[in-house]
Amino acid sequence: MADLEFFFDPICPWAWITSRWVNEVQKLRSYDVTWRFISLRMINEDIGYTESTEVHRQSHFVGTQIMRAAALARAEDGSEAVGKLYTAVGTALHNNKQHDEMMNNPTFFLVDALSRANLNVDWAKGADNEEFDAVIREETDLAFSRTGKGVGTPILTFKPGQANEGSFFGPVISEIPRGDAALKLWDAIELIATSTGMAELKRSIRSAPNFK
Repeated sequence: MADLEFFFDPICPWAWITSRWVNEVQKLRSYDVTWRFISLRMINEDIGYTESTEVHRQSHFVGTQIMRAAALARAEDGSEAVGKLYTAVGTALHNNKQHDEMMNNPTFFLVDALSRANLNVDWAKGADNEEFDAVIREETDLAFSRTGKGVGTPILTFKPGQANEGSFFGPVISEIPRGDAALKLWDAIELIATSTGMAELKRSIRSAPNFK
């Protein structure tokens, strides 16, 4: 049983930073993470896109394509493959700033990112397979069943399946904690998430995301 379930949309820069914090904790402690999907496209379908949010609609659709590829990777090689694909794609998109390349040709972007990470480039074939949308929607609904609607990505579930299971949107952090700082934040968030009756802790975003 995993110690954490991490629901993400690969397009989201805040989810990316949080995921790198989770990876840092994994390196320092033997935590098992299951990588799951939450689709910004499906979240915003209910709200509706406008002419002014067309750019978001386009990027959210590409996020869905990437998650389809990740769903294929999971079907073939398990949750760890999802984490590896997310790392490859997130590094290219967020750290290396290949947003235009991703938007202009999502399949080529995927193949290139997977190739550079020495991963299976055939996973990119899943990008246009709409059959994987059912899995993405199911996991999006599952995440919201745990937190309620009105939140975004990432959503984290600590101690899934255990008596003190707890889920929250976030933490949304602008920098990636490293070393002891990563562990201290993990212990604090885990305590809050699994505390009986705890519902929300929030403040406004204060600085731009830093992916270093």
